[in-house]
Amino acid sequence: MKIHEYQAKQLFRKAGVPVLEGIVARTPDEAKAAFEKLGGSLAVVKAQIHAGGRGKGNIIDNPEQKGVVLVRSAAEAEAAANGLLGKTLVTIQTGPEGQKVNQIFVEQGCDIARELYMGIVLDRSTATPVLMVSSEGGVEIEKVAEETPELILKEHFDPAVGIEAFQVRKICKKLGISGTAAKSAGKFIAALCKFYVATDCEMAEINPLVIDAEGGMVALDAKITFDDNAMFRHPDLKELRDLDEEDPAEVRAANSGLSYVTLDGNIGCLVNGAGLAMSTMDIIKYHGGEPSNFLDVGGGANTEQVTEAFRILLADPNCKAVLVNIFGGIARCTTIATAIIEASKQVGFNVPLVVRLEGTEVEEGRKMLADSDVDIISAVDLTDAAAKVVAASK
Repeated sequence: MKIHEYQAKQLFRKAGVPVLEGIVARTPDEAKAAFEKLGGSLAVVKAQIHAGGRGKGNIIDNPEQKGVVLVRSAAEAEAAANGLLGKTLVTIQTGPEGQKVNQIFVEQGCDIARELYMGIVLDRSTATPVLMVSSEGGVEIEKVAEETPELILKEHFDPAVGIEAFQVRKICKKLGISGTAAKSAGKFIAALCKFYVATDCEMAEINPLVIDAEGGMVALDAKITFDDNAMFRHPDLKELRDLDEEDPAEVRAANSGLSYVTLDGNIGCLVNGAGLAMSTMDIIKYHGGEPSNFLDVGGGANTEQVTEAFRILLADPNCKAVLVNIFGGIARCTTIATAIIEASKQVGFNVPLVVRLEGTEVEEGRKMLADSDVDIISAVDLTDAAAKVVAASK
């Protein structure tokens, strides 16, 4: 689950991670009032969308309008809000379709002495969180990792203990941070690591992280992703979810217990098991096709879920064919066959449907489909299924 920058900073403030003062605005008048309330002669107006690269992004119908704007008056804040609110912002992470800006964050200015990068993710190879710090703040960290990986410092830490003082000292020494800034870094890093563990984050990223003119360390940006599987422990955090920022099809699928991700291709995939779903997508591409989605109906899929899965797949106007690839283990092939027949009655298949069944009760399931009036293309194995669905999509 992703949240907005302003929401992340509210959580940071409660956790003792220093941030600047800021106010959310949803109209130009509110942006103007926010600048006046913050005081000072400098502020930053930031588009609030679930994507990075906002500073270099631009509005589709006004390329001169960036997603992050430095303003020096209430009138400039109002103008920036006019240029952003209700408009579509395209960044390196949104894709060419961009995302609509429904709110902005007006934040007070900062006297920046130095910019850094800091992030925490889970390192699955060690089963521990890893703190990553770089001197290249304000730059896409992916670019740094690819071109100059030696500039990224990594420190793994025990989630039960948190980051230790000697690790912070090591980071500060390598980055040339000393004096007041080093003391500030110690408190900042400890608070961030504690927050990461306590709230079940998947990722907590700050880019840029700045050291101000007085030596204080401040989160100038904030990007947080929470582990969906842990949200039952955090009902307060679930309230921060913004459904307007999510793909409606993905939200609909999640509400039905389906794992679904929209892609750019034209071949719908209905598969049980994440690994099998990935393999199915790979072999479709190997045969020259492009998947229009990732969809895992799970091992215990029932008729209602499969029917809803078909509704979601066929609602995509780009979908020109569907591949059903099921390995019956927990979910028997007869159950899936029943679901396909029922879905054909309720939804209706308006594109070619290729079905490959294998596993428990496979012969019975195949016979059910053969005896039905559902128009399907049968496949004997995954290679056969991929070749047939790619051909059918063309």
